Amino acid sequence: MEPFDELLRGVRADGAGVRRVEVAGAKPITGLTLLAVASGALSVQGEEAKAGDIVVVRGTVAVEGRADVISGTYDVMGAVARRLTAVLPDSLVVAGTDECAGFYASIGTDPGVVADRLLDWMMVCALREWFDREHKTGWQAAAADEVVGPVLRAMHAHPGKAWTLALLAKEAGVARTTLAGRFAKLVGVPPLTYLTEWRMALAADLLAEPKNTVGAVARQVGYADAFGFSAAFKRVQGVSPSECRSRCAATA
Repeated sequence: MEPFDELLRGVRADGAGVRRVEVAGAKPITGLTLLAVASGALSVQGEEAKAGDIVVVRGTVAVEGRADVISGTYDVMGAVARRLTAVLPDSLVVAGTDECAGFYASIGTDPGVVADRLLDWMMVCALREWFDREHKTGWQAAAADEVVGPVLRAMHAHPGKAWTLALLAKEAGVARTTLAGRFAKLVGVPPLTYLTEWRMALAADLLAEPKNTVGAVARQVGYADAFGFSAAFKRVQGVSPSECRSRCAATA
């Protein structure tokens, strides 16, 4: 599965938050929120959004202007989705059309499951457009890089494989030193450090499912025994697997 698809897997519209509202003046937005502008115009962190455009904000961001918008709030579920959502900017604007504006206006009259899925579709389109547009820097650049990209895809597709630096370099078709240097430059950490962090994010999501034992989760993310996995998990996540499971159960 592509990293982008893994991000979207844990992002779903909250039905209670899908609504048609009028934004007038400055309005603080908290959390991951999509605003589809049906009419009027908005300004967010110096970017203008006109009718038909989509605005996505992450965290607390002030949105100004006067507009009729379809607003959808999003719960980011799981460690994997939270880790990948962190690459997004505080706000982004994706250009639309007059036809989009009419479509946005039509879905705001009947919030519900259908509206939720339409908002999900718009979020997918907006994030894909942004990823394609901004792939020249940061994590996106790494995913698009001819050396690092194949390695990231291999790790994400097969996290439980017994990866070594040599095997990862083979995926990229380069020497180990070449991969290590380029990966660290683009991603910010060495390949095997990234792999461990990614495995622990996956493990946190797996531990949230009561049917999964610690031993079973350990094997799924590439550890032969629960002891070694538990030590790595606590080092990365700050809590033991059992503590992580208890926290998930308490918030369920």
